[in-house]
Amino acid sequence: MTDFFGKKVLVLGLARSGMAAVKLLLKLGAEVTVSESKSLDKIEELPWLQENGVRVTNQTADIFEEDFYMAVKNPGINGKLWFVKRLRERGIPVITEIELAFTVSAPQHYIAITGSNGKTTTATLTYEIIKAQYPEKTLLCGNIGIALCEMVLEYDLIKNEGFYIVLEVSNFQLVDIVKFRPETAVIINLSADHLDFMGSEDAYYSSKMRVYENMCGEDVLLYNLDDELISEYEKKFPVGCKKLTYSLSEPSADLYADTENVYYMGEKLFPVSDIKVVGRHNVQNVLVGVGCALKNGVSPEKIREAVSSFRGVEHRIEFVREKDGIRYYNDSKGTNVDATVIALRAFSSPVILLAGGHEKGLDLSPLKSLLHGVKKVISYGECGERIYKELTECTGILVNDLPEALSEAVKIAVSGDVILLSPTTSSYDQYTCFEERGEHFKSLVNSL
Repeated sequence: MTDFFGKKVLVLGLARSGMAAVKLLLKLGAEVTVSESKSLDKIEELPWLQENGVRVTNQTADIFEEDFYMAVKNPGINGKLWFVKRLRERGIPVITEIELAFTVSAPQHYIAITGSNGKTTTATLTYEIIKAQYPEKTLLCGNIGIALCEMVLEYDLIKNEGFYIVLEVSNFQLVDIVKFRPETAVIINLSADHLDFMGSEDAYYSSKMRVYENMCGEDVLLYNLDDELISEYEKKFPVGCKKLTYSLSEPSADLYADTENVYYMGEKLFPVSDIKVVGRHNVQNVLVGVGCALKNGVSPEKIREAVSSFRGVEHRIEFVREKDGIRYYNDSKGTNVDATVIALRAFSSPVILLAGGHEKGLDLSPLKSLLHGVKKVISYGECGERIYKELTECTGILVNDLPEALSEAVKIAVSGDVILLSPTTSSYDQYTCFEERGEHFKSLVNSL
């Protein structure tokens, strides 16, 4: 374990992961400085930080000329920003809190789940399956909203080993790993996202492949045979560990599901009817969860029980209510185009699609082939006008915000229709996060 006692460490940005890193570093005896873009009077945690000997500053140039043993960066801070570049120019390592937590912890069983879509559903399902076998030793954290550093502190993972830690990891977290090495990992799928942050599709896809760069020997990468982009990028970044293949179309895969059953090595595990979450994409997510569980010693009986009791996660094609024969679904976590494609494919009924939010510049064309099943697209927010013009060719409805979008949808909906919030993009133009957007949508629907 790296010795942090007495070492000067800079934490870039607070939020939940930054505060978790600060608390862990203090436990390790480090001298901590926090650099925040907010003015000091806007930092709610300031009294606690100062009481615990943490120096808090703004992002002024002089801070980044000081000597630090290491910097721990909030994953939401772009590594291309001048102060991050300056730290690296000066030879100061810049990592994220996942790398910090991994570095100081005793040996654990890490299961890392990344991809463009389905991470939260798959990570949650995987956690539920593995927890069925190891109820006292299974944890869920990462990009799902709980920092790994928090788990290190809560369960004293510096001393206690052998936990099964299911980690949802984003490309923001992967770009700054050094030694992070999961025993089990998966890239569920690849589609364009976060181009505003990464700069190009190639940079985004390449960052995802880093999840397995330190894996070797008996480590296992679950490998999606149905995703051509994964195959393309695996040629650039060869896998150095074992593979466990899965597919919805190739019966020779190690894990395979047709429309009737789920199979492992050609043997039936359980019927597809046991899967309660909607959509063929969720069958694929189940294959991932099953593969991760089998790799970590979970019995087939426990797997089937957990799969059959799983009802999905909040904000991901989440059923809200039915009123007057109209069903309302919250897919606020649909923060890229491919996520919305997946959501639309989950329904056979006519859909009124509510889409819009922060402008990320994503290509909308993959949605056009699905418009035959969409009764109307109602767009709103920062990228609402582009959706209205490019996707619907001005045949949709353009409004200012989500409440107006829902109001227009209710006016044209009839019994049998689905009103689906699946924004295609992030929420930052009008909300602080996709959870806030989803909660607002649900409150609006439930007040109808």
